[in-house]
Amino acid sequence: MISLPVLSQRFRSWLQPRRGLAIAEASIIGLVAALSAVFLKVGSGWLGTWRVHTSHVLPAWFALPVVGLVFGFLAGALVQRLAPEASGSGIPQVKATLANVASNLSWRVAIVKLLSAMIVLGSGITLGRQGPTVQVGASLAAGMSRWVPTSPDHRRQMIAAGAGAGLAAAFNAPLAGVLFIVEELLQDLSGITLGTAIIASFIGGVVSRLLGGNSLELNLQLLNYQSKFSLPEIPLFLLLGILAGLLGALFNHGIVKSIKCYKQLHVSLPLKVALAGFISGIVVAILPEYFRDNTGLREYIITGNANPSLAVMVFVAQFILTLIAFGSGAPGGLFAPSLILGSCLGHLVGVCESQLLGVGSPTTYALAGMGGFFSAVSKVPITAIVIVFEMTTDFNLVLPLMIVSVVAYLVADKVAPGSLYDKLLQLNGIVIAKAAPSDGILRNLTAKDVMQQQVETLDADMTLDEAKQAFSRSHHRGFPVVEDSKLVGIVTQSDLTKIHNRNLPNDTPLREIMVASPVTVTPLHNLRNVLYLLDRYQISRLPVVEGRKLIGIITRADIIRAEVEHLNCEHASPKLQAEPSYVVYQTRSPSIGRGRLLVPVANPETAATLLQMAAAIARDRHYEIECVQVMLVSRHSSPTETQVRTAKSRRLLRQAEVLAKKWRIPVHTQIRVAHDAAQAILETINERHIDLILMGWKGNTSTPGRIFGSVVDTLIRQATCDVVLVKLGAWVQGNSGPPRPEGVGIRGDRGAGEQGSRGENSTSSPSSSSSPPTPQFNRWLLPMAGGPNSRVALKLLPALMTLGDEAEIRLTQVFKPSEIKPDMTVLEQAIRQLMRRRKLSSTVVAVPVQANSVAEGVINLVKTEGYDVVVLGASREGLLQQAIQGNIPEAIASGVESTVILVRGAIND
Repeated sequence: MISLPVLSQRFRSWLQPRRGLAIAEASIIGLVAALSAVFLKVGSGWLGTWRVHTSHVLPAWFALPVVGLVFGFLAGALVQRLAPEASGSGIPQVKATLANVASNLSWRVAIVKLLSAMIVLGSGITLGRQGPTVQVGASLAAGMSRWVPTSPDHRRQMIAAGAGAGLAAAFNAPLAGVLFIVEELLQDLSGITLGTAIIASFIGGVVSRLLGGNSLELNLQLLNYQSKFSLPEIPLFLLLGILAGLLGALFNHGIVKSIKCYKQLHVSLPLKVALAGFISGIVVAILPEYFRDNTGLREYIITGNANPSLAVMVFVAQFILTLIAFGSGAPGGLFAPSLILGSCLGHLVGVCESQLLGVGSPTTYALAGMGGFFSAVSKVPITAIVIVFEMTTDFNLVLPLMIVSVVAYLVADKVAPGSLYDKLLQLNGIVIAKAAPSDGILRNLTAKDVMQQQVETLDADMTLDEAKQAFSRSHHRGFPVVEDSKLVGIVTQSDLTKIHNRNLPNDTPLREIMVASPVTVTPLHNLRNVLYLLDRYQISRLPVVEGRKLIGIITRADIIRAEVEHLNCEHASPKLQAEPSYVVYQTRSPSIGRGRLLVPVANPETAATLLQMAAAIARDRHYEIECVQVMLVSRHSSPTETQVRTAKSRRLLRQAEVLAKKWRIPVHTQIRVAHDAAQAILETINERHIDLILMGWKGNTSTPGRIFGSVVDTLIRQATCDVVLVKLGAWVQGNSGPPRPEGVGIRGDRGAGEQGSRGENSTSSPSSSSSPPTPQFNRWLLPMAGGPNSRVALKLLPALMTLGDEAEIRLTQVFKPSEIKPDMTVLEQAIRQLMRRRKLSSTVVAVPVQANSVAEGVINLVKTEGYDVVVLGASREGLLQQAIQGNIPEAIASGVESTVILVRGAIND
């Protein structure tokens, strides 16, 4: 009796990626893709026949626009509600998935694409069904591959096979399906990829043909077609290729412009598609009756029976209607419109040739024009040649077809470089890097891409003893040496070993033993250059600098890690680029302040306290308050087009308006829809000229590689204004804790006996009876390190102290236990700065504390003496920089129940 675990193990081993399993999957995928292609053809054909019949029963000027409007809205609503990824051609989405972009391809997408494309094509919108069949085949393959736990590469191969099978079934062209995978989608010639693509495409083409999907196969015998080609015609075929390339490039440019124009309308997808269907219906109703059948129109042009004026009319009408239709996001492709446009262009050149030479056939030129225009639009010349050849099975057509297709491709790529599908992806914020050679990661990645931005540094004025202690606490074997944030040298363990025998005193400045002017790289150096320098100078690390400013460090281990990530398809994955945020709601007050304070609000539980802090600062500095609420949407949806509900957000913003009205502070509010919260806040800072941002912080983060969290980390590094982070804690009411140790201290205007009474300005403080309930912020602890951010924190204290009833400030500096007589200079300067700032009515005490680390000393003080608020203002080499290196603020915030405020001064560009 075989146990269940054994059976499970055997089943998993049977499902491991192997050639037999890949062939079986490819066969099933080809069959399913063919069935879906035939279903799309039959369904859209039936709806199209009904539409044409309706235009004969009812007036065409009424029936065609109404059908286009209703069917377009229905298809757009179906896509927007159930699968937004099913909009457009579908080929860009497949290409993005094969390039490891997080894009959704599933059974749901396949079904929605199939139904919506059927409705759109049946409505008379001038798009093709070949693009949708590619996405349907790929989505079906993706859904099927989820049933089989195989490798990511195997899944990509199956998705590519499904896409090829869809194209093969649509055109009855198995070879074209294979070549399209190789030439455009996957660009992979490995044996397993070609094998699965060939099998899936072959089965897709054969099944489609057997089930009656051969409508695209041109019946040239019935057309009395005879291919003719002679050497004197070569210049005219070259001319046809040039015209196809130029017009194809213009067509691609028009496609991109059309999409951008629709985006500027700021309407939903159903309305866009309905508008395109309505316009198409009006235009087709005005044109002659045979414009109502696109397939028949193409074959009518190819036969050569059409006169030149009709061919021009068809070309112009199809050109414009396709731009209108595709730009709306309607689920439909460009293959069929490209073939019609190419046949019209070729027919015109063929008519001119018959008038000049009289040796060729307009039909030959029409067929060659189909391949040329298709090649110019899709940038796949080999696929274009094979598609037309498989449709005609005429070997005599191959040479003129090759001439026109290759020339058209070269001209189009010269005029408008790059793939149309890549440009469509870029409009949605997706950039796909081109395939690189074996050492492409070393050529394409730069030092900025892989460097460590969180760099531990030593100050040039540090002593030798302090440097030794830094090495003993760190696993690093070398440190950059900085002075005023500029790189001045580097020191390694080897340097310390070399000077050991020189008997230098421990107070020797680090600048005397460091290696001055070290070898550096810029952020734009690629990894090949970095590796060369590491090997050339036999070093293990290189500082990354902009000018003389240190911005990172790169080691051999960083490069190895980047290569491993590349092999695991982690670093090679293109990133979605967020679109700019979009303001959907805003209120404005008179701009009468001296500056602006930004408060991002999100949590209703903490918003009131944060707003009271912001009001206290704004009142003290005569600032205006700017409140912003960021509403995040999927990156697959544009912020300018996504519908959002703002009722709850507006209620949250009204708290700021009420508080500001009581305090007579100008307040502006806005709601932004965005892909990324940090980007939206940075845009607000730049657009509204913000001087200070105050926002909440939860005190820790579970995000790997982050100190404060992704949003706050980004703002700390990139926001040019003052940044104040607030972690609200459990409130400590009143004074508590043992008596404070003696130190340098002063009192405000009140005497010792008045310490417990309320100050003179208490009636106007936010804690008065007229304001919302306020947590008690009475006892304040400010660790000092003497840097510029400490001074910024000191400037905030007079305003923040109005939040409490009996404000008491303790300034402290953490010293090592080995320091017998601490230097009180920094604390004395801080007290003088507070007194210069304004006349205080609070107790200020400056006392040093001894501890092994800053975090340990601060946490012990808070726990033993019960401080309500800890304000961390970082110096150049102080708390905040160490936070980026060692997570000190997170350690403090996690170790205490009090409120913790982090301050970072403005960045001077």
